[in-house]
Order: sequence, then C-alpha cells, then structure tokens
Amino acid sequence: MGSQPVAAGAEAYNYSVVRQFSVMTVVWGVVGMLVGVIIAAQLAWPALNFDIPYLTYSRLRPLHTNAVIFAFGGCALFASSYYVVQRTCQTRLFAAPLAAFTFWGWQLVIVAAAITLPLGYTSGKEYAELEWPIDLLIAVVWVSYAVVFFGTIVKRRTPHIYVANWFFAAFILTVALLHIVNSAAIPVSMTKSYSAYAGVQDAMIQWWYGHNAVGFFLTAGFLGMMYYFIPKQAERPVYSYRLSIVHFWALIFTYMWAGPHHLHYTALPDWAQSIGMVFSLVLLAPSWGGMINGIMTLSGAWHKLRDDPILKFLIVSLSFYGMSTFEGPMMSIKTVNALSHYTDWTVGHVHSGALGWVGLVSMGSIYYLLPRLYGRAEMYSKRLIEVHFWVATIGIVLYIAAMWIAGVMQGLMWRATNADGTLTYAFVESVKATFPYYVIRLAGGILYLGGMLIMLYNCLQTIRVGKPVDARVALTVAHA
Repeated sequence: MGSQPVAAGAEAYNYSVVRQFSVMTVVWGVVGMLVGVIIAAQLAWPALNFDIPYLTYSRLRPLHTNAVIFAFGGCALFASSYYVVQRTCQTRLFAAPLAAFTFWGWQLVIVAAAITLPLGYTSGKEYAELEWPIDLLIAVVWVSYAVVFFGTIVKRRTPHIYVANWFFAAFILTVALLHIVNSAAIPVSMTKSYSAYAGVQDAMIQWWYGHNAVGFFLTAGFLGMMYYFIPKQAERPVYSYRLSIVHFWALIFTYMWAGPHHLHYTALPDWAQSIGMVFSLVLLAPSWGGMINGIMTLSGAWHKLRDDPILKFLIVSLSFYGMSTFEGPMMSIKTVNALSHYTDWTVGHVHSGALGWVGLVSMGSIYYLLPRLYGRAEMYSKRLIEVHFWVATIGIVLYIAAMWIAGVMQGLMWRATNADGTLTYAFVESVKATFPYYVIRLAGGILYLGGMLIMLYNCLQTIRVGKPVDARVALTVAHA
C-alpha cells in the first residue's frame, strides 16, 4: 500500500486542501443530519417549531437538503476528487491558491445558505433555493474547481486517465451547466429574484436540473469515489475496466433525459413525460452495471468483509445504490407514479439513495483518507467504525421501511373511493394514519445522526494523535 521510493526533491502532493475538505465533510454531516432529525420530529409533533418563524419546517427543510447534499456531500466530493486526481495522475494539484479558494469559497456558500434559508430568502426551486448573489458565488467557485481539476489532468504524468477521473470530470462539467442554466434569474433586490423562465418551461428546466443534480452531483461524483476507494481498500483491481467505460458513457448519456418523470400528470406535454419515463427505465442497465462492477471487485476477497468495516461501508453503499436505481425507474412508470407521487414513498426512495448510497460511500472514503492525511496507519478506533456502520445501517433500514409503508398507505387512501364515487378518506385521516411511521422515521434518523457523532469523535481522535503529512509524488507508477 505504500508509495515506491522517489527521487530526492520530488514535489509533494497538495494534501492541505484535501484535509480541510475531509474534516468539514464530517462537521457538515453532523449539522445536516441534526437539522434532518429536528424536522423529522416536527413532522411527528408540529408544535416543536415553537411558533418561531426561523424554525418552521418550510424553512429548515431546504436548509437540511442543502446541508446534506452540498455541504456534506459537496465537501466529500471536493476532498476525494482532489486526492484521487493527484494520486492517479501522479502530479501535484494544479494552482494551489485556486484550490484553497474553492475551499473557503464553498464554506462561504454553505454559511450564506445557513443564514438566508432560515430567514426565508428563497427562490423556491428544489435543490436550488439559494438567491442570486449566492448563486453567483457558487458559479465562481465551481468554475475555479473545474480549472484546478482539469489543470491537474492536463499536467498528469500518466498516459491514461483513470476511470474515477472520468466520473469526476463529468460531474464537474455537468453541474456547472445545470447550475448556471437553471439559476438564470432577474434580480429585483439583493434578496429576491424571479426565474428567467415561466410556467411549464420553468418546471421542465428545474427538473432537468433537479434530477441531474441527483444524477451527476449525487451519482457520477460518488461513482468516482467508488471506482477508486473500493479497489484500494479491497487491494484488488476493478473487476472490469471495460465495463467501467461502458458504464460511464451509458450513464452520462441516459441520465440527462430522465428529468420529466418528476412531472407526470402535470401541464408538461404527454410526449415529454413519456420520454422521461423511457430513459428512466433504460437507466437501470448502466446503473446496475456499475453496481455489479463495484461489488464484483471483491471477487477472491469476500473474506475481507468480515473484519474490514471500511469495506463494509463501501460495499453496502453499492447495495443501496443498486436498490435505489431499481426503485427510481420503477417509480417513473406512469401507473406506479400515480400511486407514489406526492407520498412519503418518494421520501423513502430519496433517503435510500442519500443515506444508503451517498452517506455510506462518503463515510467509507473519509475513513480511508483521514489516516493517510495525518500520518497514521489506520483510524483511531477500528471498533468505532464497526459500531458506526451498524448504527447507521439500522437507522437507514428503519427510515426507509417506515417511509415506504407510509407512502403506499397514503397513495391507497388518497385514491380510495366509495361506491357513489366520493372519497373514502378525508386527507387528515391519512395524516393521522401516518403518525406512527413518522415516529419510526425519527428513530432511524436519530440512529444515523448518532453514527455521525461517533464518526466525528473517531476523526477528532485520529487527528489529535496524528500529524498532517504530505506524501511525495511518485515518479514511477506506484500504488497510492
């Protein structure tokens, strides 16, 4: 696992920015999950907002999604992509001052979101709620990120570009395009703007953005992590490099067309809805190809799962990825969508992907990275990693099972009719029937948050007993 000897005076990798993003991944993870637990409790007991406008569900919910996706997930992506592109290209990160700017700029974006969203400043767009001055800052930081990443690719010392970097590259380019197009707005003050689009066109562009935020920010980027950290932790080559390339091209082509499935039974033309459904169903093939490629990388090394908790995080995350990417296409089928849409089934689906796939693969990757960034052979406590894995996994299962059951029940209650055609249930009856599942969801969320707190303690102890190190760039092909 150690690098091969290098010539005296060889440059060092830039681990400083990787360390910063890795630490903040854990910190924002705790914050994001904590806000999630608070709003889950509010859904069960609405009085918990204490009639304080800044603590209402409507303001804290976008804070939760932004904190988990862009603060926790974003920092994990920055950290892992900056680490992986250096190690696989065997060169120091391009433009160190610009890389440092991406860290501080991204933290400023997160803090600005944490201030403005509870104050009620919002564009009202899912996953794109932040107002125009913050959107401009995001665009500047993201373009800087692209310059650093692609600059490193250009100055690489290796002839080929490893597949993880293809996924990171697609994620960076596509997110830039999505953000800039969807966030086009006409400002009327520093805190208010109106979308440049109107009506159903606005909805279509929003869900082209919204679903591809899932497809590229929450899928392609994290697949880049998967293709590096699973082979490294398993000490096995990727099961099929050819399959990884097919997986890449099939996934990025297909994902771009799937957004309209969020707009079934709306004013969007029926043909556009159908295109979204068809491409969503096609998406199952590349998604499962990637999952199989990752899991089969353990061929001949299955025994490692018994006593390697980091590998447990990484492999089980792929299981949730496979489950979520089966469920998503099924939910895009119009007849299934007629039952599932607007119910908590959708919430269960989102969280099986967010907690199970994104959360676990991020945690496994940070557990891999942190000791290497602080000169340690391994994390402070391997036992605590194991405990974290089981606490988080049980939390996820409680959460998504409760939401699945609640969602199907809601869909059936809303569409139930009496013999004379009147509705069998009042809406409030479905709310009342959902209550116990909201309590179970809260219990699952508390467990998941507990896992994050265990991780925070383990990481802080690892940092305390270690010291920051910068590995030397290998001048020959070496295993990182």
